[in-house]
Amino acid sequence: MKVSVVVNTYNEEKNLARCLESVHQLADEIVVVDMHSDDKTVDIAKKYGAKVFYYDYTRFVEPARNFALSKASGDWTFLIDADEELPETLVKKLKEIAKENTADFVEIPRQNIIFGKWIQHSRWWPDFLVRFFRKGRVKFSDKIHVPPTTEGNRLTLEAKQEYAIIHHNFQTISQFIERLNRYSDIQADEIIKKGEKFRGMDLITEPSSEFFSRFFAGSGYKDGVHGLVLAFLQAFSELAVVLKVWEKLGFEQIPIKNLGKSAQRAVSDFYYWQSKTSSGILEKIYFRIKRKI
Repeated sequence: MKVSVVVNTYNEEKNLARCLESVHQLADEIVVVDMHSDDKTVDIAKKYGAKVFYYDYTRFVEPARNFALSKASGDWTFLIDADEELPETLVKKLKEIAKENTADFVEIPRQNIIFGKWIQHSRWWPDFLVRFFRKGRVKFSDKIHVPPTTEGNRLTLEAKQEYAIIHHNFQTISQFIERLNRYSDIQADEIIKKGEKFRGMDLITEPSSEFFSRFFAGSGYKDGVHGLVLAFLQAFSELAVVLKVWEKLGFEQIPIKNLGKSAQRAVSDFYYWQSKTSSGILEKIYFRIKRKI
């Protein structure tokens, strides 16, 4: 069974060599689809023997996914991002799956390394993704953050580190904010295209719901300061989307009094989740931070 490894790139000279080095024992061919990088990305791809194709720059990768897959000739395809790598144990497992040829697509856990730490809660783990599949069995949407459509028999790997894609995710706060700004623009445009309107209550409900789902329901507090910071950043990301919808619709005036019930609900939700988790967890984190300062 021939396996193609497919990578979409744009200015990935810092990551690409590590990525391609990790897949060389899996890949019978490597396909790199580049969005006209102006660094050494393409040179690195060619050094590893990749077939290089080009796609016009877009602000996010999804529109280029299916084009990249169309260039793969293997019976099986592994789709990987340039800031990811595979442990040898996962490579071995994938080769066994391709040889057995009983599954059509495989859901694989992903280990997100954010701000120098493996985030094991906060809805960042196990972060299952469909990345290994037989030709023609998976198709990706051109829209941002939309799961692919699949066909055939599913295989889900165990949520173990040995079977996880290693994702060198956000390394700095600035990197997070840069992507947040770019993606929130795209998401706001898509919301408006659907005909949805700006609602003042969303200023409270969207970010608060995101924070509670990450930090409390997703046990983000178990990730310590990292979990708290990520919950705040994800909440701010949701707020940015709401604000950009408001901006794109002309900054409609909304009476502030209409936000009262939403604010009260957010406060009630906070106390509910606080009571369901470790007592005084926010206070504990505060004093832990204070001791380190």
